[in-house]
Amino acid sequence: MTASAISEGLTLEKGGARRRRRVDFPGLALWISLVVTSLLWALPFLIMFLTSVKSNADINQNPAWALPQQWDWSNYVRAFEIGKLGITGLNSMLIAVIKVPMGLLLSAACAFALARLRFRRSKALLGFIAIGSMVPVQIGLGPLFNTMLTLDLLDSKMGLILPYLAFGIPYQIFVLYGFFRAIPDELEESARMDGASTFRIFWQVILPLAKPALAALFILDFVATWNEYAMATTLLRSQGNWTVPLAVQSFSTQWGTEYGPLNAFIIMSAIPVLIVYLMFQRYFVSGALAGAVKG
Repeated sequence: MTASAISEGLTLEKGGARRRRRVDFPGLALWISLVVTSLLWALPFLIMFLTSVKSNADINQNPAWALPQQWDWSNYVRAFEIGKLGITGLNSMLIAVIKVPMGLLLSAACAFALARLRFRRSKALLGFIAIGSMVPVQIGLGPLFNTMLTLDLLDSKMGLILPYLAFGIPYQIFVLYGFFRAIPDELEESARMDGASTFRIFWQVILPLAKPALAALFILDFVATWNEYAMATTLLRSQGNWTVPLAVQSFSTQWGTEYGPLNAFIIMSAIPVLIVYLMFQRYFVSGALAGAVKG
């Protein structure tokens, strides 16, 4: 082997060593961010689960992240009884399964009319609806209470579904409007040339194309309806009509709070939301991105 070949080999080895020493700092930062975010997301759930299987003495004497000295699974039974999960869960489910599909259907119809039909003042009407989506719920609680009292809908599930629809529809119209506007006009014109009516175009052409956006809105609306507290505590009085968020206050008395059953109740009440998310999660990302880009 000649001296020049040896020198060239050494140069290549040094170059390879330099390449191996390079550190992908942006990639490393992303991995660190991912790990930190995962820990921040998972830690509250871990503490909640550990608290749900501890006795009150164990909760008061040991750190929140410590393993229980004795696993107390009876907290889940007590949570079901104290929070009346059979009644409150059924009330929340009934309200959600009526309100969410109905709200999405009304929102889709209104968004289709605004986006695809030509009529005067459509832009002004869209702006008025956009303003409606910006109104905080807390501002309307007083007038809402008086309205429901006048209509004799106070302390009833229907009296809760109507304001849920009123406050949820504007945001959904705004999202679906952007999605419908992005659908090519040629598609609608082709359907009309084949003799399709406006309703048929909406039902058989536009809605199937909007499945990702509708699925994303379904998940977000179901979670928002299931967790809503402000209007429920204002309009509902009797415990027989309470929803899941209102049942949380059953675990606190003047003598203290039962944290073990309370955390067990929160875990059990989150199961329906988790099931809905798993059912529609394959559409969720594409729907959210479609709304973000096309809106």
